[in-house]
Amino acid sequence: MASSSVPAPRPHRPPLPNAAFRRLRGPRSPAEFAALVRRAAREIGERVSCDARYIGRVEAGEIRCPNYAYERVFLHMFPGRTLTDLGFAPRSSVRGRAARSAEDVPGTAETDGAYEPYDPQDPYDTHHNDEESDVLRRAFMTGGGATVAAASLGPLGLCLDASPARRPRRAGAGQVSALEEAVRRIRLLDDRHGADGLYRRAAAPLRAAYALLDAGATRQATADRLHAGAGELAISVGWLAHDSGRFDDARSHYAEALATARVTGDPALEAHAFCNTAFLARDAGRPREAVRAAQAAQRAARGLGSPRLMSLLALREAGGWAALADRAGCEQALVRAQTLYGQGPTDDDPEWMSFYGEAELEGLEAQCWSTLGDWPRAARHARRAARLQDPHFTRNIALYTAELADDLARGGRPDEAAVAGTRVLDLLDQVQSSRIQTMLAGTARVLLPHRRASGVADFLDRHASRPRAV
Repeated sequence: MASSSVPAPRPHRPPLPNAAFRRLRGPRSPAEFAALVRRAAREIGERVSCDARYIGRVEAGEIRCPNYAYERVFLHMFPGRTLTDLGFAPRSSVRGRAARSAEDVPGTAETDGAYEPYDPQDPYDTHHNDEESDVLRRAFMTGGGATVAAASLGPLGLCLDASPARRPRRAGAGQVSALEEAVRRIRLLDDRHGADGLYRRAAAPLRAAYALLDAGATRQATADRLHAGAGELAISVGWLAHDSGRFDDARSHYAEALATARVTGDPALEAHAFCNTAFLARDAGRPREAVRAAQAAQRAARGLGSPRLMSLLALREAGGWAALADRAGCEQALVRAQTLYGQGPTDDDPEWMSFYGEAELEGLEAQCWSTLGDWPRAARHARRAARLQDPHFTRNIALYTAELADDLARGGRPDEAAVAGTRVLDLLDQVQSSRIQTMLAGTARVLLPHRRASGVADFLDRHASRPRAV
């Protein structure tokens, strides 16, 4: 039985995003803004290890009040503003000192909750130079003294045992296997249901993974698996952000994975991170970056012995050329992708590429032709993609069919577009993807002038009656 001196755990309160801080970041990426924070710290003689993850946690509301070093830096960066103006809570309210004194509180206010809103670490502690480390570790603790519980990541399958000591126990093969399984389950759930319902839940295993990295591993082989698994998880969570329209979050997660790959010299992880970065850049309207990232991915992947991976990366490059309206560059990359794909699978194909088959090849080519405005050709490939897709990839079937509906609508075939759009609506009960919903909304706008065409009115009415994503 717990001692009466140990308080009951506070109920979990989900953090509220710090919209004010996000506005102050403006168009800069989290990594770019973190660099500005470090520069401002040097200007006033402070020392902080700010990175994109820290900025992301502040913006997500997970750090409601910065430590004193960060407070001085932020107030130097934004003179005339208070912490409240920056979207933070008053220090006294966060630390629980306003309503009662420290003598009234058993234990410490910073560590007796399952959710830690305050960032108290001494930035000059040379043994712990990442300001997020304590926050991450305390996220695995329940309230009171030495009472410790596992941080269960529920259906995503990763559990970590927290230690009452300052650092959690070094990771062993069991924890790394759980991390790898979490990555697989996230991918499986995304394949079936789309990203929107998964992104928030996936943040917990990602925090757990980086806490494991912070703790270290018992053996070098385990450490290598741990870094690879954490990087792959960052990419998976980044994809969930990407597919649900959170492009800034996705960019931060992909950058984290790329940094992990560079630190450990892992070309497979580097190729994967650049692959997703290229896809994101295309969707975010940065086509030249998409081409450069895809080409960087191909350089990283050359020695991996996977023609299928090189084929996918060529398709990422083709998407960038299409967005630049460079038809010749796009066609050259598409031919290269098809040739490489035709070399067949190998034992060296990455596990994460399970989605990449003939259907995905057709679907990505359809997107290229659609971007170039060749609607009939795009529709042919999209139709073939939907037909070839394995039934358990429900999200991709919906995606390819949405692509088909849009290509048909823009190509002057409204009745066929309405049929395809209705099939997508049928699938949206199983799939939650902002990407697909956005595509379908665009198709509906194109079809509005064709309401009298067969099936169009029914599709538009049904689409209009669906609840909008929040």
